[in-house]
Amino acid sequence: MEKLTRYFYKVLVSNGFSETMAEYLNVVIGVCILLIVLFVLDKVIGKVILNLFKRYASKSKNTFDDYLVKNKTFDYVSHIIPLSISIWIIPELFIAFPIAESYLEILFDIFVIALTIWIVRSILRTFRDFLKSLESFKDKPIDSYIQVFMIFIWVIGAIFIFSLITGKSIWTFLTALGAMSAVILLIFKDTILGFVASIQVAVNDTVRIGDWITMAKYGADGDVIEINLSSVKVQNFDKTITTIPTYHLTSQSFRNWRGMMDSGGRRIKRAILIKASSIKFLSENDVDRLKKVELIKEYLDKAQHKVNSYNKENQINKEVLMNGRNLSNMGVFRKYVESYLEDHPHINNEMMIMSRQLAPTAQGTPLEIYAFSNDKVWKNYEKIVADIFDHLLSAIPYFDLEIFELEYSNKK
Repeated sequence: MEKLTRYFYKVLVSNGFSETMAEYLNVVIGVCILLIVLFVLDKVIGKVILNLFKRYASKSKNTFDDYLVKNKTFDYVSHIIPLSISIWIIPELFIAFPIAESYLEILFDIFVIALTIWIVRSILRTFRDFLKSLESFKDKPIDSYIQVFMIFIWVIGAIFIFSLITGKSIWTFLTALGAMSAVILLIFKDTILGFVASIQVAVNDTVRIGDWITMAKYGADGDVIEINLSSVKVQNFDKTITTIPTYHLTSQSFRNWRGMMDSGGRRIKRAILIKASSIKFLSENDVDRLKKVELIKEYLDKAQHKVNSYNKENQINKEVLMNGRNLSNMGVFRKYVESYLEDHPHINNEMMIMSRQLAPTAQGTPLEIYAFSNDKVWKNYEKIVADIFDHLLSAIPYFDLEIFELEYSNKK
């Protein structure tokens, strides 16, 4: 190797150049040739290795090697050979310049550290992508753990680089870090909080990728698409992206709709405001008229028989309608609503179905519908709710009830 690296020096000296000038020109020519050879070699080796592994990956049933190719792991590995050749030749080429040689050795050692970090990073990203392709890991915060590993790797790499540049031992640098721990904690406060929060989120299973969460403070209302060390990304239903600091998911309240998505239905909880003045007792004629409504015919027969039996046994004076027991249009309508929901094909009958009257307000008497649709898809859910309330709002006049509507006076 010495003959090769000193070839131009001997040629130049034999042609009348001074030894000093020959040394400088020998290094310049040698470096130029080395750079050209290394560039060509790097491209050739990179293509050969990449093509070999691409062929292997295309034939392999395992997807892990596909992700290795995708994350350029083999591209980085292919740089090892040219870098090794450089480290081997540089001391021989700069034998006459020991100071420059020492600096170049440090520089190449730094290149080795950087290349090692890049290779490890690509492998970690490969593991991340591979694990995310598995059903059991799709909703886990893999990015957080990968980022933690990368932080440690960068810190270790920085320590080695610092040791190389300063010529001091690694322990000296670690001792200095211990003395600066308070400053380091302040600088990396958000990272540390995010790391702890991501562990809490994973262990407590509070949020998974794919969960629908709502956090009004940050305007978040959509699906979690990414959980990493510093933030959680939520794709809202208008396709905008909201970023929430990870540690806020453990320190502040938010709503996770996973329970609803995992349950047998999506809740319907909405009220109709009934005008209080339209609520009344039903006469015999009113009851007979409502018996034509099939959903409540059987109920009215039984209820009317009980009411009449009670009034007759207790000799109630029915010249005044309010005496004794009576049916009201509001009560019969509540029964109709429950019967309608129980008979509805898109309502889950195994979950709560209820029609209840809430406390009267200045805007009328609320009649709340509480049930669960068996279709949880948002678009389908909204259609089901709209269909139900279209029907109920249209049915209200049959019971001599009125919807409360705020009226504005045009009088000046």
